[in-house]
Amino acid sequence: MGVDMADARRFAGKVAVVTGSGRRKGLGEAIARRLAADGASVVLSDIGKSADAATPEGMIGGLSEMQALAADIADSTGSRVETFTCDVRDLAQMQAMAAFAVDRFGSLDFWVNNAGIGYIMKPLLDLEASEWQAVIDVNLTGCFNGIKAAAEVMVPAGRGGRIINIASQAAKSGFPFAAGYCASKHGLVGLVRSTAIELGRHQITVNNVCPNHVTTGLGAWQNEYFSQKLGLTLEAYLEGMKNRIPLGRPGLPEDTAGAVAFLCSDDARYITAESMNVSGGEEPH
Repeated sequence: MGVDMADARRFAGKVAVVTGSGRRKGLGEAIARRLAADGASVVLSDIGKSADAATPEGMIGGLSEMQALAADIADSTGSRVETFTCDVRDLAQMQAMAAFAVDRFGSLDFWVNNAGIGYIMKPLLDLEASEWQAVIDVNLTGCFNGIKAAAEVMVPAGRGGRIINIASQAAKSGFPFAAGYCASKHGLVGLVRSTAIELGRHQITVNNVCPNHVTTGLGAWQNEYFSQKLGLTLEAYLEGMKNRIPLGRPGLPEDTAGAVAFLCSDDARYITAESMNVSGGEEPH
């Protein structure tokens, strides 16, 4: 579904930060592109280069890819787009990015915590404690850092704001080979419920978006991994996925991006502390 032209520039004058948005065909790109299409100035952010075993090349947004993506989004939407390399595990870096957004664009209105590790998937008995910790550090602590960094700017500014975490269907249901992932995403439900209460008096909403499987670059890797683990052909695995979704298809990046844009809009000004499913009916909880 395309953008309603009546609302095409509804976010003009607003400023958004989107973490984990440096890879093409990812959720972060789709979110950043949608917010820019709606008129927001956007800071694209990713780690830029591998920092350790938990952030391997090929699973992260490199600096050159992020810069090319920023130029493409700016050219196609007419909005201003900047880049900022940031490790979400480091609160000081997140705070520096919030300050960068204000310095470049004049305010901070929307903060989207999209960065996540969805590629450390192992059976419980094979999962190392360090791998568990890496997933928690990025998926859960990274979102805490983002909420804190954003709120530290939004509260004194007195303009309200929207903070959104990209959680997952795994925030509501369990899946095999994903103990760290499911635990981290379940943790986001409690995180928004608590922080939304504290930030509500400042007119800052805090919500999760919970998509089901989306075949991004990472999603394609997950399809191969899980089909092998379950002893299925890739085709049978994908067919089974499609058949259990009432709307008959996996999610698209644009589905998640549309939900984020809604939560940033005035139509969602009275929605906070929620974990909204975007799953084609697959996830009813």
